[in-house]
Amino acid sequence: MLGACHERVERMLGLLAKLKHHVLVHGWDESVASAARDVIRYFDQAAPLHHEDEERHVFPPLLAGDDAVLRRVVRRLQQDHLDMEAAWVAARAVLASVTQSPQPGWAHFSAPDEATLIGFTRLYDRHLHDEDGLVYPAAQTCLSPEALQVMSADMMLRRGLQPG
Repeated sequence: MLGACHERVERMLGLLAKLKHHVLVHGWDESVASAARDVIRYFDQAAPLHHEDEERHVFPPLLAGDDAVLRRVVRRLQQDHLDMEAAWVAARAVLASVTQSPQPGWAHFSAPDEATLIGFTRLYDRHLHDEDGLVYPAAQTCLSPEALQVMSADMMLRRGLQPG
C-alpha cells in the first residue's frame, strides 16, 4: 500500500508538470482548472494520511535500530514531512488561483509561483527517492509479518476501508 501511495504521488507530480507546461504553451483553460483541482484533492487528502502511515509504522522501528545513518535519514524524512506541509500551503495557493478562470490579463504563473511549484516537486522527488531506495527496504527487513498486518489494518481503517 505504501508503494502504491508513492506511485500516486508520482502521478500527481506528473500531472502538475503537465499542468504547468499546458499553461506555458496554451494559457489557462478548463483542463488546467480540472488538473489543479485533482492535484489539490490528492495533496489535501491522501498525502497527509500517507505521511501519518510512515510516522506511525515505518519510521519508529528504524529510529529504534542500530543503524546511525538510517536513523539520520529517517529524522530528515520526518523533517521533510513538516517542510512538505509548509510547502503545500504555498503550492496549494498557486494551484487554487487557477481552479477558476484567472484575472483578465493573466497569461502564466509568475516566476515566484513557478518557483513555489518547482520547490514543492523537488522536495517530494528527493523524499520519495530516499524512502524507496533506502527506508522502505530497511523497514521490510525489520518488520514482522504481524507488524505488517497491523500496519495494513490501521492504514485501511484510517481511510474508512475494511481490512481484509
